[in-house]
Amino acid sequence: MGVHVWLGGKRIRPHLRVDPLEIVDGHNGPAAAVYTRENLPNNVLAAIPPNLTSEECTAALPRALVASFVKTDKDFQTKGITVTYVIIDGWVVTVASVGDSRCILESAEGSVYFLSADHRLDANEEEVERVTASGGEVGRINVARGAGIGPLRCWPGGLCLSRSIGDTDVGEYIVSVPHVKQVQLSNAGGRLVIASDGVWDALRFQEALNYTRGLPAEAAANRVVKEAVSSKGLRDDTTCIVVDILPPEKLSPPLKRHVKGGIKALFRWRPSDELSEEQTDNGCFEPDVVEELYEEGSAMLAQRLALL
Repeated sequence: MGVHVWLGGKRIRPHLRVDPLEIVDGHNGPAAAVYTRENLPNNVLAAIPPNLTSEECTAALPRALVASFVKTDKDFQTKGITVTYVIIDGWVVTVASVGDSRCILESAEGSVYFLSADHRLDANEEEVERVTASGGEVGRINVARGAGIGPLRCWPGGLCLSRSIGDTDVGEYIVSVPHVKQVQLSNAGGRLVIASDGVWDALRFQEALNYTRGLPAEAAANRVVKEAVSSKGLRDDTTCIVVDILPPEKLSPPLKRHVKGGIKALFRWRPSDELSEEQTDNGCFEPDVVEELYEEGSAMLAQRLALL
């Protein structure tokens, strides 16, 4: 199996427009990954109306990302790829994702926010219901005596994911409409950890964040990949990007292990909290210093936005 490891770290200063960050994880060959990297950014730019103010451009990003994912999928209909695409504009972070790479934000106050969705059928009951309601079948590989082994898959095709770019040979149940989330950080900043499933299959999110603490972005990304490979071996693409979004006067984000603060602290995830990853994924805390501007994960979003 081919292994692609991208060890990357970046430091971003607010109020500067930056190139998008993306993790693309192809299956059935590299063709979809190459095509997506070459074309998705241009499709995003083309989907943003001209002559917008900075604020209007930021507000237009969610729709533009949905349109660009759908167009890229239409233009490239063979092989397949998962994509987590991140745009940072000042203190605003916009994330569009299909598949199982994940983007996690840790605010300067130590709260953790999940900015992407996991579209593995094993991890997403809503997607299982969507696929079966559309006429697809979801199940495990059958062996002797009807016993099922391995992860849940969509049939025909046997893909473990419900969303991707490409994969039209698998069937209409696999869609390219991304989950989109847009948040605004406080001016204290924060840290993004973006990684492929090769990382998240090996490390829980708390472990990954712990490995990044006290390290600059590039060293943190290298540490996460090293620990993931050490835990699971080179059995999957293992990619990590760590991005610090910092106020101008600070060299590194003050990622605190313990959070003080009255009532608000009751609604934030903290390293000492005994919450499962599933509980935090389902929103067992409310934003404190991170404001949610937009979130939509419906597979019907493209139709609602008149993009299909």
